[in-house]
Amino acid sequence: MLNWLFDKKTIKNVTLESIGIDIHSHVLPGIDDGVQTIEEAIEMVSKMQALGYTKIVTTPHIMWDCYKNTPDIIRTKLSELRQAAKDHGLTIQIDAAAEYFIDEHFNEMLTEHQELLTLPGNRLLVELPYSTPLMNSSENLFSIIQQGFQPVLAHPERYTYFYADPSIYKKLVDQGCELQLNILSLSGYYGENIMKMADWLLKNNLITFLGSDAHKIQHLDMIQKSNKNNWLQKYPFQNEKLINI
Repeated sequence: MLNWLFDKKTIKNVTLESIGIDIHSHVLPGIDDGVQTIEEAIEMVSKMQALGYTKIVTTPHIMWDCYKNTPDIIRTKLSELRQAAKDHGLTIQIDAAAEYFIDEHFNEMLTEHQELLTLPGNRLLVELPYSTPLMNSSENLFSIIQQGFQPVLAHPERYTYFYADPSIYKKLVDQGCELQLNILSLSGYYGENIMKMADWLLKNNLITFLGSDAHKIQHLDMIQKSNKNNWLQKYPFQNEKLINI
């Protein structure tokens, strides 16, 4: 149960143990818009362990116009972070996948059967543009399924162009897509409208996973200190089923 997360009475003892695993973060240093140094990365991982996570599957961006990350680049940075975490006495398990921006390069990798880095259960974390909708979002997500992956759409509550017809979210879920909500969306960090859509998605049982999407230590501090509205008391769920996959 996650009813403690925004509870003012227990906020000093916030723990994410019930979630168990974070499947969306940016803690590999220097390869996207997340942390830039190994020192920042260790601060982030240490904070995540202190918050109660037992496992992280960090997900650097692969967005070919901005972040040309490859499996080799990601694995090299993962190895560096794991060693640094070990040197600092941290026990949290650290793995890596990627957050794939659905663009022409992604579609090429998918159709050419290039290696893609997945979350537990052969899940593929993908994101859409924030401001301009793709004309064929459903087709792209269905093609992921056809290639044998389980698509997980990152932070659907932030795609405001879906708000005019929110039934699109149910259509995506009915087609086999899982949805991952950002914790900070529940606190109003991204704005009131996004918070309301997060609430709507939860009320309609469309969210499968909760993720931090943490890019910097301040995001984790906000998660720890947030006490606005008891969203998770009303809609408890957990990610821990993924830990042993």
